[in-house]
Amino acid sequence: MLAMSRDLKVADFIRDEVARIIQMEMRDPRVGMFVSVNDVKVSKDLSFADIYISSLQATGAEEQRELIDVLNKAAGFFRSTLAKRHSMRTTPKPRFHYDALVESGPKLEALIAHAVASNQDLDSEVNDDVSGGESDDGQT
Repeated sequence: MLAMSRDLKVADFIRDEVARIIQMEMRDPRVGMFVSVNDVKVSKDLSFADIYISSLQATGAEEQRELIDVLNKAAGFFRSTLAKRHSMRTTPKPRFHYDALVESGPKLEALIAHAVASNQDLDSEVNDDVSGGESDDGQT
């Protein structure tokens, strides 16, 4: 089995703890209750943690920007709270980003399904033309 690298372990720890902090300890009403921490990527030197979040309440671009601004302004709070919960020498500086993939996923799935259906329709038309052409002429 491959050993997990240190940055992946730290990213998993930060993802879990930031989700707990947002859920239990954030008191800013602009953050809301339905914020998900989707992914965390930690730099190799463990100096930065890019945290990708999404929210069911932040539906518009302006609300998403405000949510990210609020979380980035609270980065010091997150960093100090994380520092109290682990024994690493340094704590990565959190940088929050809105994860639009969660919202674009269903759109992409619908586009792929439409493309597959269109391709199957074209295949069936081509097969009908090929088989239809042989039966009309009687020749191959």
